[in-house]
Amino acid sequence: MHRKEISVALAGNPNCGKSSLFNVLTGSHQRVGNFSGVTIEKHEGYADYGSYRIRFVDLPGAYSLTPYSPEEIVTRNFLLDEKPDLVVNVLEASNLERNLLLTTQIMEMQVDFLVALNMIDELEERGIVIDVKQLQLLLGCHIVPTSAKRKTGIDSLLAHIVRVYEKDIEIRKNKLSFRQETEDAVTAVATLLKREKSLEAADTRWLAIKLLENDREVYHQVQQYPVWVKVELELQEAIRNAGKLFDSDPEMLITEDRHAFIRGAMKECVRIAEKEKSSITDYIDMVVLNRVLGLPVFLFVVWVIFQLTFTLGSPLMDVLEALFAAFAGAVGPLLQNDTLRSIIIDGIIAGVGGVLVFLPNIVLLFIGLSFLEASGYMARAAFVIDKVMHRFGLHGKSFIPMITGFGCSIPAIMATRTLKSPTDRLATILVIPFMSCGAKLPVYVLLAGAFFPPDVAANVMFAIYLLGVAVALLTARLLKSTVLKSDSEPFVMELPPYRWPTLRSVLFQAKLKAMMYVKKAGTLILSAVIVIWAASNFPRNAEIDRIAAEETARIERSLMDADKKDAALQAVAYRTRSAQLQYSIAGRIGQVIEPVIRPIGFDWRIGIALVTGLAAKEVVVSTMGTIYALAQTDESSAELAEILKNDPSFNRATALSLMVFVLLYIPCVAAMGVMKKEIGQWKPVLLYSAYVLALAWTLSFITYRGALLLL
Repeated sequence: MHRKEISVALAGNPNCGKSSLFNVLTGSHQRVGNFSGVTIEKHEGYADYGSYRIRFVDLPGAYSLTPYSPEEIVTRNFLLDEKPDLVVNVLEASNLERNLLLTTQIMEMQVDFLVALNMIDELEERGIVIDVKQLQLLLGCHIVPTSAKRKTGIDSLLAHIVRVYEKDIEIRKNKLSFRQETEDAVTAVATLLKREKSLEAADTRWLAIKLLENDREVYHQVQQYPVWVKVELELQEAIRNAGKLFDSDPEMLITEDRHAFIRGAMKECVRIAEKEKSSITDYIDMVVLNRVLGLPVFLFVVWVIFQLTFTLGSPLMDVLEALFAAFAGAVGPLLQNDTLRSIIIDGIIAGVGGVLVFLPNIVLLFIGLSFLEASGYMARAAFVIDKVMHRFGLHGKSFIPMITGFGCSIPAIMATRTLKSPTDRLATILVIPFMSCGAKLPVYVLLAGAFFPPDVAANVMFAIYLLGVAVALLTARLLKSTVLKSDSEPFVMELPPYRWPTLRSVLFQAKLKAMMYVKKAGTLILSAVIVIWAASNFPRNAEIDRIAAEETARIERSLMDADKKDAALQAVAYRTRSAQLQYSIAGRIGQVIEPVIRPIGFDWRIGIALVTGLAAKEVVVSTMGTIYALAQTDESSAELAEILKNDPSFNRATALSLMVFVLLYIPCVAAMGVMKKEIGQWKPVLLYSAYVLALAWTLSFITYRGALLLL
């Protein structure tokens, strides 16, 4: 059956339950990509309702439509450029006043929209009563009470979407207007804009409001037209009048009028019962926001997440390792060609499989982080860390991008746009790569699991993550006390009420990260391991093969017993493979690097892995999987951890040194590109690269030499 398609944008503040509502509306009919030109994730899905297919786009959480943060830019550009049929503005019912600021700006855009009054189930618990009918009159749109958690109001919301689309519901004029002087200025500017033929299709009132708000994006848009000369004079007149009459400017007056409208709506439509007793949020905050207990509690929570990540992840890792080993064992005999067998077994399975075995740990870590964020605790962590951050020249607001860096440095770097101070923003960008992103986790899990028992391994990983945070803070202090001297901006952090996240929502977020990880393993890492395999196998030295053939023939002719003969043949095979590996392109590159990295415990093989890790940190593991598999004494597919444990040149000191180096050295190429884009020039990025290389080498040297003495 052919269905009419309706495009719907879901817009709302962070923590309003918008993404949970999206998940309930679309179920399994979802796909994830990126918004055009940015790395912010784009979640799309659809729901079938009668003869309609409703396509939902879950826009990033934004507090307003001012194009300042990346989320606000994406949200506003989508509404302006994509022009969805309908906007569903998701409001948190129990936190209406804060949420309505975004609503007022959607109202100004003159788009068809509905309000989903979400988390309606929490109102009764908090003693709040909302006059929905009166609020509808004020906002000029229909309001549908919903609860994503209890899945109530979903059918009603879908029905309203269809009715608004088909114009079955009367769209009322909203009651939002500005003071007369501001309205006069808006009308005067809009009248001028209407005379510009190129702007005939635009909403000139909205453009006028944005020009009076000093919106840079709209300024650049309108400045290219001849009408700008007259518009600029009108804007200057509005600024003069605002200064004379109100000792202010149009931007501030518009903001005041929006908030006045919101306060009036709250007075008319919302009744809040007297607070008789403290809520559960108050009781929890007494502990987690306590001056003495707050920081230890935060460290304990993070420690528990890492313990669970390693403890629960290890058995699942063992299962995946066994599956890949069985797969390699089954495929090997089917491949008669030695070269083809080597690229499949030693290259693809050893390389890509060596990365995919860490998928359980990745999923568990992101489940933990998603839970903390959705529950409302992550905002408290930023609040608690604020005092600590101030001592290092930053503030709690910088902590949010830094925490995001535990997932991926790229969106974390872009998230620094919310910082108003240029020096705070630059300092935060430069320390984010020290936060261990998900791509570094496989390296830590591999090395910690190979050389330490499970309970100790989790603590080692926790210490590595803490080291990254410590280095980030010390680097920020160094930057803010030297080249980036300035005062930090005041810090205001919203503390949402605690909520028990839905299992569906947490698992959905973990699934997205897992799929991105698997996609990277199937594309970038697969390409890298094939290149690494080729560089590790070619060119071949005919003389090495000739000597090996002679030794093999001599052993075969000898009269030694079968066991000794097999051992001798394996020794010849190992020497041959190692010699050919050293003769290859990869081996030559590694040997050039080796004198520099030998003092920190690394040989030429690790050197190759670190170079390829510039593409993506997961490639460090896949490179080691490929190179060490090639140097095995036989064709068996022993897991990489066992190979490293049995390698005489690899020990605990080497493992710790390598974890420290991977933590601190240059981030992946993609992160470097985004860093340059956000900073605007290459010079700071190149100076930063030299700094982190020197820092990584120095701390790895201290770690290696100290571990040799102590372990």
